[in-house]
Amino acid sequence: MIYIEHKPALPLRRFVRSLWYARSPLPKSRHERILPSGCAHIVVSLCHDFLTNCTEAGVEQRTAPALMVGQRSIYEIIATEDLVDLAGAIFEPGAVPAFVVDRADLISNQNLPLEQLWPGFTDYLRGRMLEASSPEARLQILEDCLTLHLVTRSGPRGWDPHPAVKFALEQFNRETGQCSIADIARRSGWSERRFSQVFREQIGFPPKVWCRLRRFQRAVRQLHAGVNVPWAQLAIDCGFYDQAHFANEFRAFSGFDLTTYTAMTRWAPDTYRD
Repeated sequence: MIYIEHKPALPLRRFVRSLWYARSPLPKSRHERILPSGCAHIVVSLCHDFLTNCTEAGVEQRTAPALMVGQRSIYEIIATEDLVDLAGAIFEPGAVPAFVVDRADLISNQNLPLEQLWPGFTDYLRGRMLEASSPEARLQILEDCLTLHLVTRSGPRGWDPHPAVKFALEQFNRETGQCSIADIARRSGWSERRFSQVFREQIGFPPKVWCRLRRFQRAVRQLHAGVNVPWAQLAIDCGFYDQAHFANEFRAFSGFDLTTYTAMTRWAPDTYRD
C-alpha cells in the first residue's frame, strides 16, 4: 500500500489540514470503518468513475466519483475497492464556510457529490489529476485547484471563523476534562444560546458534541499509542466522568465496544477493518 500525506502551502494551509493520496491494489477486506474526526473532507476516485456508499447491513450503492464528506459525528463504512487509487483533502475545523456553504451544519454527516456544490469542478479536477504522472503531482494539482477555489469564493483577504468560535476552539483544545460551555460563552462575550448557534453553524456541531468528539479522539490516540493504562484511569485522563461513561461514548461514536476494538487489527489511526 502507498500512502502519502502533504501539508499545503499558504494560504490554503489555514483551511486545509492535509492533502493525501492512497493506493491499495490488494485490499485485505471488503470494508473499512472510519471513525469520526469532526472534520469535513473531499474524496476523489482516480480508479473508477464512482465511489461506493456502504450501509451497516453491507448494502453497497455507487455514488459520484468525487464527494464532499461533511464533518461527521458518527462512524462511516467505506468499500476498500475505492482505495485502489484515491486522493483527498481534510479541512480544518471551521473551514467549510470558506469553501462550500455558508453554514457547515448544513452538510454534517452527509456525503454530497462535489459537482453539486461546485458545478463544473469535478471533471476538470479529476481530468487533470488523471493526467499527472505521479502521486505528488496529483496532490499538487489538487492543492492548486483548491487554492484557486478558495481565492475565488473568499476573495484575496480570505475568510476566518468568528473570533468567538476561534477562541472556543483554542480553549476546547486545551481542556483535558469536562468542557464548560457556559464559561466559554461568557468569556466570548455572548449568551450561551447565541454562542452555541454560531459555533454549530461554523463548525458543524453544537459545542457539546464537539467536546464529546474531542474526548473520543483523545482516547483513540491513547489506545493507538499502546498506553498501558487501566480503562478507568484512561477514562478520567481523557475527560470522561468514569469508565461507564467512556464505554458508552466509545460505542456511540465507533459502533464497537472497547473490548472488541482493542482486539482488532488497525490499518490507520481512524480506520478499522470489517
